[in-house]
Amino acid sequence: MKTLKFFGIPFFFIICFIIAMPFQGCDPDDDKCNNDSNVYKPNIYIYPNEQIQLTVKLDFPKGGRILTSIPEYGTGWDVLVDTNGIINNTYSYLFYESTQPDVWQKKDGWIIKKEELESFFRKNMADYGFKGREIEDFIDYWIPLLDDYSYYSIFPQTKNIINEVIQLNISKQPDNLLRLFYLIKGHNQLLYKLNEPTIEHFQREGYFVTEWGVIL
Repeated sequence: MKTLKFFGIPFFFIICFIIAMPFQGCDPDDDKCNNDSNVYKPNIYIYPNEQIQLTVKLDFPKGGRILTSIPEYGTGWDVLVDTNGIINNTYSYLFYESTQPDVWQKKDGWIIKKEELESFFRKNMADYGFKGREIEDFIDYWIPLLDDYSYYSIFPQTKNIINEVIQLNISKQPDNLLRLFYLIKGHNQLLYKLNEPTIEHFQREGYFVTEWGVIL
């Protein structure tokens, strides 16, 4: 009987450890195991007054990291930008995707039918201050992908919100900076109403930079 007790005590703790294992914290590098969110395909467009060499860096004050980039980000982009916005004689914009804490607002926005998404984004982006190829790049990439649901809730994230988690640092600061991410959620029924956001139109003046991205 004493022998059984001797083996029973460690056996009890082993069983408890095995049962508890699935509830242990997961790898902090695993994006699925935290409250982080991914921003997909942010495009950064740069329009200087004269051809200029710039260093462009992204900082994540609350934690986060770049997942992919074009051109390769490394420790920052060192780029030559012409007055027409062409970067290194090759690119129309700087591209990256990232993961960072979920701080996005989900109260103010619009609910749009799938078949009306293109016309909505064309007008909405123009209202914010985007223009030309910036809008076309968005439409060409995202409209074909937003096809799984009947309705989409669209929550705009403006510069002050974005700056909390992704800071855009440029060696020569632009005169004007427009940053806008859309948090997009699809659904097949009208489940709620949203407060309509107030749009502050961006002035494309002087040396300016624009950036858009999407959070799904």
